[in-house]
Amino acid sequence: MSKLSQKLIAFNQGLLPDKVQLKYEAMADNAFRFFRGSCHLFYEDLAGAEALPLSPLAWICGDLHIENFGSYKGDNKLVYFDLNDFDEGLLAPASYELARMLASIFIAFDSLDIEPVKALKMARLFLKTYSATLAKGKAISIEPRTAKGIVCDFLTAATKTGEKKLLKKRTVSKKKRIMLSLEDERHFKLDKKLRSELKAHINEWIKTSSDGPYNYRVISAVFRLAGTGSIGVKRYLFLLKSTNTKNKYLLLDMKQARSSSVLPYTTVQQLQWETEAARVIGVQQRMQNVSAALLSTTVFRGESYIIQELQPVKDTIKFKLLKDDYRDMYQVIDDMAALTASAQLRSGGMQGSGTIDELMAFGQDQGWQETVIAYARKYAVKVKRYYQTYLKDYKAGTL
Repeated sequence: MSKLSQKLIAFNQGLLPDKVQLKYEAMADNAFRFFRGSCHLFYEDLAGAEALPLSPLAWICGDLHIENFGSYKGDNKLVYFDLNDFDEGLLAPASYELARMLASIFIAFDSLDIEPVKALKMARLFLKTYSATLAKGKAISIEPRTAKGIVCDFLTAATKTGEKKLLKKRTVSKKKRIMLSLEDERHFKLDKKLRSELKAHINEWIKTSSDGPYNYRVISAVFRLAGTGSIGVKRYLFLLKSTNTKNKYLLLDMKQARSSSVLPYTTVQQLQWETEAARVIGVQQRMQNVSAALLSTTVFRGESYIIQELQPVKDTIKFKLLKDDYRDMYQVIDDMAALTASAQLRSGGMQGSGTIDELMAFGQDQGWQETVIAYARKYAVKVKRYYQTYLKDYKAGTL
């Protein structure tokens, strides 16, 4: 077994063993999915590499890549396009976020057989727009009324995807009762005792939490599989039924929160969060323009969890569908860059992060961009080597 696979096994210890095997299977798909599932390797390598250019401290999501932007319904009932994964979030140099995002462009485009020259143009576009947005010092948000091009089409389609369609996809009807479907490949049956405890826990959360939905009760629960890097954490899906409105349902996602994989590789002093889940939603609330619906935390069996509504509008743009449409791809990358800068501006000056003036000065300085691009290109080549080593071990059955 290679040292690479030993590192992966060590990092994934403590996760659910049967689900970790599904994570390893997903990571074998292509180099980009390997990259998504090995965020800890990226930061371990970054810590041991030549230093990135100096940059202000910022609140970062920690795992920024092209598929960690998407649509979601805010708690104000509007649909937004924004950063949407904060599991690794913490306070770190702003350049960490940029290096990972640019590496994702080079790796993903290579996996999709998109010409290297296009990847380089998109990386430069991302930094150009990111810097310009920072330099202005004003955060933007993207919702259907302000979106352009493919992102506008994406959000418009998302708003038309109703709750009934989501329920039909996720549930089955048996003996005039609706329950979560086990035919969905991402749903797994829960042990009877665990299911009973979880349902009681969420019912109590609904009664006592100010973040919970009023007048609902749990009628069904399953284990849920989602993402790549988070496969193996404990994650549950609940079907809630209104107690005072006929045929009114909600889907609730409850996901275990672990320590950020960035933390061991940064010397920046962090806040003392009450729980890991509090850290995740704390960073999310700082960086997003509007928080997701029903965003909350809870502690179950001594472990912290993030709770939020599972939404019919939550989705990510599939870059493989944009492969042959340069204009749409340009617009998406441009929007992602503006949103990244906006998230850092929005949280600027908060509890250790750089001030708006410091972020603006960083955006106005053009001298650091090519160094970050060079690092990301070099790292993308390294990930391809990692992936080939990993694939050899995976096919040999050593994982």
